[in-house]
Amino acid sequence: MTQPAPSHDTVIRPMSGWQPIRLGEIYRYRELLWVLAARDIKVRYKQTALGAAWAIIQPVATMLVFSLFFGRLAKVPSDGLPYPVFVYCALLPWQLFSNALVFAGNSLIGSQNLITKVYFPRLVIPVSSMICGLVDFAIAFVVLLLLMAWYGIVPTAAVLTLPFFLVMAFATALAVGLWLSALNVEYRDVRYVIPFLVQFWMFATPIAYPSSLIPQRWRWLFGLNPMTGVVEGFRWCLLGTAESPGPTVAVSTVMVTVLLVGGLYYFRRMESRFADVV
Repeated sequence: MTQPAPSHDTVIRPMSGWQPIRLGEIYRYRELLWVLAARDIKVRYKQTALGAAWAIIQPVATMLVFSLFFGRLAKVPSDGLPYPVFVYCALLPWQLFSNALVFAGNSLIGSQNLITKVYFPRLVIPVSSMICGLVDFAIAFVVLLLLMAWYGIVPTAAVLTLPFFLVMAFATALAVGLWLSALNVEYRDVRYVIPFLVQFWMFATPIAYPSSLIPQRWRWLFGLNPMTGVVEGFRWCLLGTAESPGPTVAVSTVMVTVLLVGGLYYFRRMESRFADVV
């Protein structure tokens, strides 16, 4: 008589305390990452009259408002550049950051059914939700190219550094989003804090005004805001602003690295509690 094959059960137990960051798990679950990202993109534009056009309408409308009140009425300087393209170039990375931050901060709460039913590295959820912001950025970037062509602005060889600033904006959103998403599971007040944080952060970033208005001795302090380095970097590599943002970018890079490493470790520490609390 044939003996039945022995069964092998895998028991997954949550680990307590500080845990190592296992980025290799994200690669092993890469198919799930892309499936969740595709789902979020479809849901974002499903049953909308204008669809992906919203990715253009939002930054263009903001550009027009800023151009009227800050550029024409308040006469805010723009480093010798036409104010519309000056502010729109800054709005692009800001829209990427703000959308990705909002998506990541609320991602765990919106996926509670998935979290409580099956095991997978929870880091997949905030990362996949942020990919939708990259799609919006790509669509809105076409408008920037048209504005640059309209005003006769030709980028220099510095445009080759654009991917670095793009990654930096994404990393900043991920760093802050990891902190907020983990806190949002424990304290639901965080969902109300996120919009206020984004609004305050926007005016603390040189979007409607140039960082040249800040005295030179305080520039390094201004660079503690990682998005300052991103915005100034975008203007420098795309619009060819005269002053290199090197020192500001250096400070911002260090700051976002600290935030990202701390966010990864904190998210990993709280991961074992998500299924019980969410």
